[in-house]
Amino acid sequence: MFESLSPVLIGAAIVGGYLLGSIPFGVIATRLGGAGDVRSIGSGSIGATNVLRTGRKDLAAITLLGDGGKGAVAVLIAWLATKDGPKEAQAVLVALAAASAFLGHLFPVWLKFKGGKGVATFFGTLLAAAWPVGMAAGATWLAVAFLFRISSLAGLTAVALAPVFAFVFHRGLPIIYLTLFMAVLVFFRHADNIRRLLKGEEPRIGGGKKDAA
Repeated sequence: MFESLSPVLIGAAIVGGYLLGSIPFGVIATRLGGAGDVRSIGSGSIGATNVLRTGRKDLAAITLLGDGGKGAVAVLIAWLATKDGPKEAQAVLVALAAASAFLGHLFPVWLKFKGGKGVATFFGTLLAAAWPVGMAAGATWLAVAFLFRISSLAGLTAVALAPVFAFVFHRGLPIIYLTLFMAVLVFFRHADNIRRLLKGEEPRIGGGKKDAA
Protein backbone atom coordinates (compact mmCIF):
# COMPACT_ATOMS: atom_id res chain seq x y z
CA MET A 1 0.00 0.00 0.00
CA PHE A 2 2.81 2.39 0.85
CA GLU A 3 4.93 1.70 -2.24
CA SER A 4 3.29 4.41 -4.34
CA LEU A 5 3.31 6.98 -1.53
CA SER A 6 6.41 9.10 -1.13
CA PRO A 7 7.75 9.80 2.37
CA VAL A 8 7.20 13.51 1.70
CA LEU A 9 3.52 12.94 0.92
CA ILE A 10 3.05 10.77 3.99
CA GLY A 11 4.82 13.32 6.18
CA ALA A 12 2.75 16.17 4.74
CA ALA A 13 -0.49 14.29 5.41
CA ILE A 14 0.47 13.57 9.01
CA VAL A 15 1.89 16.99 9.89
CA GLY A 16 -0.68 18.94 7.86
CA GLY A 17 -3.57 16.91 9.24
CA TYR A 18 -2.36 17.38 12.80
CA LEU A 19 -1.95 21.15 12.42
CA LEU A 20 -5.40 21.46 10.87
CA GLY A 21 -6.91 19.40 13.66
CA SER A 22 -5.14 21.55 16.24
CA ILE A 23 -7.12 24.67 15.30
CA PRO A 24 -9.18 25.32 18.49
CA PHE A 25 -12.44 26.58 17.02
CA GLY A 26 -14.17 26.51 20.41
CA VAL A 27 -11.58 28.83 21.96
CA ILE A 28 -11.51 31.12 18.92
CA ALA A 29 -15.30 31.33 18.61
CA THR A 30 -15.94 32.10 22.29
CA ARG A 31 -13.20 34.71 22.51
CA LEU A 32 -14.17 36.50 19.30
CA GLY A 33 -17.84 36.18 20.23
CA GLY A 34 -17.30 37.87 23.59
CA ALA A 35 -18.10 34.77 25.66
CA GLY A 36 -14.70 34.52 27.33
CA ASP A 37 -12.49 31.44 27.45
CA VAL A 38 -14.53 28.23 27.09
CA ARG A 39 -11.84 26.36 29.04
CA SER A 40 -12.83 28.22 32.21
CA ILE A 41 -16.44 26.97 32.26
CA GLY A 42 -18.25 23.65 32.53
CA SER A 43 -16.04 20.67 31.78
CA GLY A 44 -13.23 22.87 30.47
CA SER A 45 -13.42 21.15 27.09
CA ILE A 46 -13.05 23.15 23.87
CA GLY A 47 -15.82 21.26 22.06
CA ALA A 48 -19.28 22.41 20.98
CA THR A 49 -21.08 20.81 23.94
CA ASN A 50 -19.10 22.89 26.40
CA VAL A 51 -19.39 26.01 24.23
CA LEU A 52 -23.16 25.59 24.46
CA ARG A 53 -22.86 26.09 28.21
CA THR A 54 -22.03 29.74 27.52
CA GLY A 55 -25.64 30.11 26.39
CA ARG A 56 -24.55 30.98 22.86
CA LYS A 57 -26.03 28.51 20.39
CA ASP A 58 -24.46 30.41 17.48
CA LEU A 59 -20.97 29.94 18.90
CA ALA A 60 -21.67 26.26 19.60
CA ALA A 61 -22.80 25.79 15.98
CA ILE A 62 -19.66 27.52 14.68
CA THR A 63 -17.53 25.27 16.89
CA LEU A 64 -19.37 22.14 15.74
CA LEU A 65 -18.93 23.01 12.07
CA GLY A 66 -15.31 24.06 12.56
CA ASP A 67 -14.31 20.94 14.49
CA GLY A 68 -16.01 18.66 11.99
CA GLY A 69 -14.88 20.67 9.00
CA LYS A 70 -11.18 20.67 9.82
CA GLY A 71 -11.16 16.87 9.78
CA ALA A 72 -13.05 16.82 6.50
CA VAL A 73 -10.61 19.31 4.94
CA ALA A 74 -7.62 17.18 5.96
CA VAL A 75 -9.25 14.17 4.30
CA LEU A 76 -10.12 16.13 1.16
CA ILE A 77 -6.56 17.38 0.72
CA ALA A 78 -5.20 13.83 1.08
CA TRP A 79 -7.80 12.55 -1.39
CA LEU A 80 -6.92 15.21 -3.97
CA ALA A 81 -3.20 14.52 -3.57
CA THR A 82 -3.74 10.86 -4.51
CA LYS A 83 -6.75 11.01 -6.85
CA ASP A 84 -4.71 9.82 -9.84
CA GLY A 85 -2.97 7.02 -7.95
CA PRO A 86 -3.97 3.54 -6.77
CA LYS A 87 -7.12 3.42 -4.65
CA GLU A 88 -5.36 1.41 -1.95
CA ALA A 89 -2.68 4.08 -1.55
CA GLN A 90 -5.33 6.78 -1.49
CA ALA A 91 -7.21 5.01 1.30
CA VAL A 92 -4.03 4.79 3.36
CA LEU A 93 -3.18 8.48 2.96
CA VAL A 94 -6.76 9.52 3.70
CA ALA A 95 -6.77 7.42 6.87
CA LEU A 96 -3.42 8.88 7.98
CA ALA A 97 -4.61 12.45 7.40
CA ALA A 98 -7.88 11.77 9.21
CA ALA A 99 -6.18 10.15 12.19
CA SER A 100 -3.70 13.02 12.40
CA ALA A 101 -6.45 15.66 12.34
CA PHE A 102 -8.28 13.74 15.04
CA LEU A 103 -5.14 13.63 17.19
CA GLY A 104 -4.64 17.35 16.61
CA HIS A 105 -8.09 18.10 17.99
CA LEU A 106 -7.57 15.95 21.08
CA PHE A 107 -4.01 17.14 21.72
CA PRO A 108 -3.58 20.56 20.04
CA VAL A 109 -0.07 21.98 20.06
CA TRP A 110 -1.45 25.52 20.46
CA LEU A 111 -3.17 24.67 23.77
CA LYS A 112 -0.39 22.65 25.44
CA PHE A 113 -1.98 19.44 24.12
CA LYS A 114 -5.24 19.91 26.06
CA GLY A 115 -8.06 19.69 23.54
CA GLY A 116 -11.57 18.41 23.01
CA LYS A 117 -13.18 14.99 23.28
CA GLY A 118 -13.27 14.33 19.55
CA VAL A 119 -16.86 13.44 18.62
CA ALA A 120 -17.41 16.30 16.14
CA THR A 121 -14.02 15.74 14.50
CA PHE A 122 -14.72 12.01 14.43
CA PHE A 123 -17.88 12.63 12.41
CA GLY A 124 -16.24 15.19 10.12
CA THR A 125 -13.33 12.95 9.19
CA LEU A 126 -15.52 9.87 8.81
CA LEU A 127 -18.14 11.56 6.63
CA ALA A 128 -15.37 12.75 4.31
CA ALA A 129 -13.34 9.52 4.33
CA ALA A 130 -16.22 7.01 4.12
CA TRP A 131 -19.59 8.73 3.97
CA PRO A 132 -21.78 5.58 4.32
CA VAL A 133 -19.99 4.76 7.58
CA GLY A 134 -20.30 8.36 8.73
CA MET A 135 -24.01 8.43 7.90
CA ALA A 136 -24.63 5.17 9.76
CA ALA A 137 -22.74 6.47 12.79
CA GLY A 138 -24.68 9.73 12.60
CA ALA A 139 -27.99 7.87 12.49
CA THR A 140 -26.87 5.89 15.53
CA TRP A 141 -26.09 9.10 17.40
CA LEU A 142 -29.52 10.53 16.57
CA ALA A 143 -31.35 7.36 17.59
CA VAL A 144 -29.56 7.01 20.94
CA ALA A 145 -29.86 10.74 21.67
CA PHE A 146 -33.60 10.61 20.92
CA LEU A 147 -34.16 7.55 23.12
CA PHE A 148 -31.98 8.43 26.10
CA ARG A 149 -31.40 12.20 25.80
CA ILE A 150 -27.73 11.83 26.75
CA SER A 151 -25.20 13.29 24.32
CA SER A 152 -22.15 11.41 25.62
CA LEU A 153 -23.96 8.05 25.47
CA ALA A 154 -25.01 8.78 21.89
CA GLY A 155 -21.44 9.67 20.90
CA LEU A 156 -19.89 6.65 22.61
CA THR A 157 -22.40 4.29 21.00
CA ALA A 158 -21.81 5.79 17.56
CA VAL A 159 -18.02 5.53 17.73
CA ALA A 160 -18.19 2.00 19.17
CA LEU A 161 -20.31 0.81 16.23
CA ALA A 162 -18.31 2.68 13.57
CA PRO A 163 -15.77 -0.17 13.03
CA VAL A 164 -18.70 -2.56 12.56
CA PHE A 165 -20.23 -0.22 9.99
CA ALA A 166 -16.88 0.07 8.21
CA PHE A 167 -16.71 -3.72 7.98
CA VAL A 168 -20.33 -4.10 6.85
CA PHE A 169 -19.91 -1.48 4.11
CA HIS A 170 -16.64 -3.09 2.93
CA ARG A 171 -14.61 0.13 3.29
CA GLY A 172 -11.26 -1.67 3.59
CA LEU A 173 -8.67 -2.08 6.33
CA PRO A 174 -7.41 1.55 6.42
CA ILE A 175 -10.89 2.85 7.30
CA ILE A 176 -11.56 0.00 9.74
CA TYR A 177 -8.27 0.74 11.51
CA LEU A 178 -9.11 4.46 11.48
CA THR A 179 -12.49 3.91 13.14
CA LEU A 180 -10.93 1.62 15.76
CA PHE A 181 -8.20 4.17 16.48
CA MET A 182 -10.66 7.01 16.91
CA ALA A 183 -13.08 4.91 18.97
CA VAL A 184 -10.39 3.98 21.50
CA LEU A 185 -9.35 7.61 21.91
CA VAL A 186 -12.93 8.88 22.21
CA PHE A 187 -13.57 6.38 25.01
CA PHE A 188 -10.33 7.45 26.68
CA ARG A 189 -11.31 11.12 26.52
CA HIS A 190 -14.79 10.33 27.86
CA ALA A 191 -13.57 8.54 31.00
CA ASP A 192 -15.33 11.01 33.31
CA ASN A 193 -18.54 10.79 31.28
CA ILE A 194 -18.45 7.00 31.46
CA ARG A 195 -18.09 7.13 35.26
CA ARG A 196 -21.09 9.47 35.49
CA LEU A 197 -23.09 7.24 33.14
CA LEU A 198 -22.44 4.22 35.35
CA LYS A 199 -23.60 6.22 38.38
CA GLY A 200 -26.63 7.60 36.56
CA GLU A 201 -25.36 11.16 37.00
CA GLU A 202 -24.65 12.17 33.39
CA PRO A 203 -26.63 15.30 32.41
CA ARG A 204 -29.31 14.97 29.75
CA ILE A 205 -29.76 16.97 26.59
CA GLY A 206 -31.87 20.01 27.37
CA GLY A 207 -31.46 19.51 31.11
CA GLY A 208 -31.71 22.40 33.51
CA LYS A 209 -28.94 24.25 35.28
CA LYS A 210 -28.67 21.54 37.91
CA ASP A 211 -28.02 18.90 35.25
CA ALA A 212 -25.56 21.09 33.39
CA ALA A 213 -23.52 21.61 36.54
